[in-house]
Amino acid sequence: MKIVLTRLDRVGDLILSTPAIASVRRSWPQAHVTIVCSPHNAIVVERNPDVDRVLVASPERARATGRRFRGACDLALALAPRSEDFALVRATRAPVRIGYTYVRRYAARLAAKLSLTALAVSEADPELSERDPSYAVRHEVEQVLDVVRLAGATALERDLVLPVEDLDRNAVAHVPAGGIALHLGARWFREGSTLESVLALLHDLRRFALPVVVTYGLDALEQTAPVRASRAADAVVGGLSFTQWAAVFEKSRLVVTVDTGATHFASATRRPTVVLFEHRYFHLSSQEWSPYRVPAVCLRKPASDAPAELAASRASILNAVAELLGGAHGPDYERT
Repeated sequence: MKIVLTRLDRVGDLILSTPAIASVRRSWPQAHVTIVCSPHNAIVVERNPDVDRVLVASPERARATGRRFRGACDLALALAPRSEDFALVRATRAPVRIGYTYVRRYAARLAAKLSLTALAVSEADPELSERDPSYAVRHEVEQVLDVVRLAGATALERDLVLPVEDLDRNAVAHVPAGGIALHLGARWFREGSTLESVLALLHDLRRFALPVVVTYGLDALEQTAPVRASRAADAVVGGLSFTQWAAVFEKSRLVVTVDTGATHFASATRRPTVVLFEHRYFHLSSQEWSPYRVPAVCLRKPASDAPAELAASRASILNAVAELLGGAHGPDYERT
């Protein structure tokens, strides 16, 4: 049996798809499994033990890439609710083609009838969630698992898969262990958060008498200079490979982040997490993309950058850190 999976969007979303990928492997252990990824997110599955082949293709080439599997594919699954992934799956002409989309994406649901043989429909919708904060939305992991259920999977896995090796751990051996890792992302510096507030937060984190480690990517490169100058962090590390970054989280006691792929990195490395979600659509984001199967506290960004609101936000982060450091919670503990 030959199976093609596709996910051409973000790094974090592909991490959240690894339980579905593992479920495909467990359900069809003798199958040859190819996953098609974008140049941006393919690194997530480079070491994934549940795939036989990783094929890198740009989203713009989705349809052409799908044609390569015509006559050589029994099952094609779109793990992202995107038109590019639907187009790739449709182009394979596999006998069974399945994907998922959101409840109020009516045009996508209609178009899927031309692309797919079956479609899972997620309840996620930002407007419905904001209108009614009690509106329940399942985690994205569960939504993607709906796709493999529809395909006939009989063994469902739920652990995130992100292999970290000793080579990665050795590369970050100089980074202090057992501390608080804060990942800088662009969302720390806009809409309810500022650089000055982040610097104040880093100083406040010293009260826990643990090493404070700051990690960063290209989107926060220019903010690293003032972070270093503040001397609030014991280490400021960037330029890491994907798995080296995961190794830093793995050796930390707790991760503090904003709504980025770092949230899902932390979950994959089984680290307790405090995550600050955007003020708008908080009720959706804090359910669908919350830290997964780890002790966690989800917080809402302030509605403005007013000093009093920023101070209150920092206090809520510190309280959450204290709660996770001092609490005896099970692996599925989560507070929003």
